[in-house]
Amino acid sequence: MSVKTQNSRIIFGLKVKQLRVEHNLLSKELAEQTGMSVSYLNEIEKGKKYPKPDKIQALADTFNVSFEELSSLELKRSLAPVGDLLHSNFLNELPLDLFGIELSKVVEIIANSPLRVGAFISTLVELARNYALREENFYFGALRSYIELHNNYFEDIETAAAEFALEHQLSQQSLVPIESLENLLKQEYGYRIVKDGLSAYPELADLRTLLLPQKKKLLLNGGLTDVQIAFQYGKEIGFKVLKLKDRVHTSSLLRLESFEQVLSHYKASYFSSALLINRTSFVKDLQIFFQKKKWDGEAFVSLLHKYQSSPEMLYQRLTNVIPQFFGLEKIFFFRIVHLTQQDKFEIQKEMHLNRQHQPHGNGLHEHYCRRWLSVSLLKDLFHIQRSGKYVGTIVGAQRSRYFGSDDEYLCITLARPDAPAAGRNISVTIGLLINQESSSRIQFLNDPAISKTEVNNTCERCAIENCSERAVPAVVIEKRKARKQIQEALKELVKNH
Repeated sequence: MSVKTQNSRIIFGLKVKQLRVEHNLLSKELAEQTGMSVSYLNEIEKGKKYPKPDKIQALADTFNVSFEELSSLELKRSLAPVGDLLHSNFLNELPLDLFGIELSKVVEIIANSPLRVGAFISTLVELARNYALREENFYFGALRSYIELHNNYFEDIETAAAEFALEHQLSQQSLVPIESLENLLKQEYGYRIVKDGLSAYPELADLRTLLLPQKKKLLLNGGLTDVQIAFQYGKEIGFKVLKLKDRVHTSSLLRLESFEQVLSHYKASYFSSALLINRTSFVKDLQIFFQKKKWDGEAFVSLLHKYQSSPEMLYQRLTNVIPQFFGLEKIFFFRIVHLTQQDKFEIQKEMHLNRQHQPHGNGLHEHYCRRWLSVSLLKDLFHIQRSGKYVGTIVGAQRSRYFGSDDEYLCITLARPDAPAAGRNISVTIGLLINQESSSRIQFLNDPAISKTEVNNTCERCAIENCSERAVPAVVIEKRKARKQIQEALKELVKNH
């Protein structure tokens, strides 16, 4: 049913409820006067049903209003904020159904106090505009919440990937040959693959793939590694196997039209990771790794080679299986990009399972704490590159205690150049909260070789003194201290007079 029809039902229901209340009628009394059942009237008021013309006329006669007045989309002044919200895209852009929330329920809450709640939502919209938040920001925020709600584990996608691998005799113990994926795309789905299909357009240098759906032609960036190509092939297969039709046709989500496109992109990426890194085999490998008495970075990196995996894909699987099969639910993941020419660090992706962990994204362009392994490892990588040495992926582990709290995390980070993009390095980090569960599962947790470091969020908000890694002064802390001194001086003044 169209959004317009849905809005019409909701607006009509709100008007009926408002008129019923104004006439001091109970639902039972209105039912008696109109000849409708109480349950049907409740469905109308909740925006679930839109009555036929004869029933609209019966309601109009009962309320002593015209048919046109009752059926129009115009609302009285008290309900005007609700109408504005329904006619805007704000509520319709939020995938409420994924969270089991009916739009009519949200509107009902707003309608009970339209001026106050409407003003509150208008404030949120204005804040979004001031911080240049676009529709995509709402989409990605909703997706992140949806993923976290499900602990980043979806059995239906896992099953689909396992069944596809079994049906097409793909390896479930180690890497899936890239040739096998390419042949499946060509033979099973009729794809035409152009290996260096974007080279004529330098503006698309950062784009990994582009699909021309009418011609079933997949254009690849010539600078992609075999690992990246395998993932893109797996993702295209995921779109087909999962029957995801509402999608974008570029590897990156450059232009979005709906939340469904964001969700389809995530599901296809999940499928690709599950196809290339078999769940059963990977869980066994992690069990062996976690049982090591000493931290072994080489053993961790070897998983990349075993499954022909990128760091992002490996970490995707870590966040899939660790909560589900190891009982470690309090974890976070984030991906940081280092723009080497500006020496700027940005959190591009983040996910928090079971609780809101540290660190987290900051939209105020502040400087992330350089003590986190995810940042310090990127700095190490850049220094190696600047010395003229070639370096691929480097790995590290750190016990990070968050300043001012008892929270401590085991952080495992991989850092690498961001091919095919130039002047960018990427680090991906998984943080496991150190508690009784993780201590019993991870045997190398107390290895002295793992450094222990006190960390914070951003330099501007950090009260750690004499920090050699500090990028800028703690200006937010200093302003807070200044305000406190003013308040104390005012109290002293009032006390003495």
